[in-house]
Amino acid sequence: MRLISWNVNGLRAAVKKGFEESILSLDADVFCLQETKLQAGQIDLPLPGYTSYWNYAEKKGYSGTAVYTRQEPLSVRCGMGIPEHDSEGRVLTLEFPEFFLVDVYTPNAQPELKRLAYRMAWEDAFRGYLCALDGQKPVVVCGDMNVAHEEIDLKNPDTNHQNPGFSDQEREKMTALLSAGFTDSFRLLHPEERDAYSWWSYRANARERNVGWRIDYFLCSDRIADRVRAAFIRPEIQGSDHCPVGLDIEW
Repeated sequence: MRLISWNVNGLRAAVKKGFEESILSLDADVFCLQETKLQAGQIDLPLPGYTSYWNYAEKKGYSGTAVYTRQEPLSVRCGMGIPEHDSEGRVLTLEFPEFFLVDVYTPNAQPELKRLAYRMAWEDAFRGYLCALDGQKPVVVCGDMNVAHEEIDLKNPDTNHQNPGFSDQEREKMTALLSAGFTDSFRLLHPEERDAYSWWSYRANARERNVGWRIDYFLCSDRIADRVRAAFIRPEIQGSDHCPVGLDIEW
């Protein structure tokens, strides 16, 4: 089974940049999107052979997640069931026979870490949500998790220390999540690979120079890590400041 995750940074804008051709070329069984920036009815984008599910933010033109899948899920859930965390369309869960698939767009801590306190509360709630799912069946979680976990995961760790996405606090929350029973699939298969990034600033030709961050992930329950066959990043695919990341897993 092939799964793809992509922060499209505005789906309507991505469509104008060849989104459909790019996404279909990946030939995945499931596509998970983040930062769709849509409300219901604002786009008609059927992909042949796929059914789509959406979680919209209450605020227009903000956040949002979507999943396109070839296989019909057993159930679909928007949010975590926690009102203070569910207004921004950040979590979309599909249940399949073998596992839960969670598509997530983690809140950004914002410049000067202005939203760090909320981010910390959100992280604790999200970890609890995933652990509860994991108690029922294995979990695959993917998306823009807005953190470079280790120094290897960004080009300039020294100058970015305590910047949003590389604060000690955010990194510690990722460590806590992994320690709760989850595996970073890319680092499982590529433990020492450097210069492997999924997001680049639009400034200073960062993408052309590969001055980037790996902040898009596929995590899986530890007990199914041995089923992971490939974990990959597709930086050559344009259309957003993020690129698609993928997971091949055998059931």
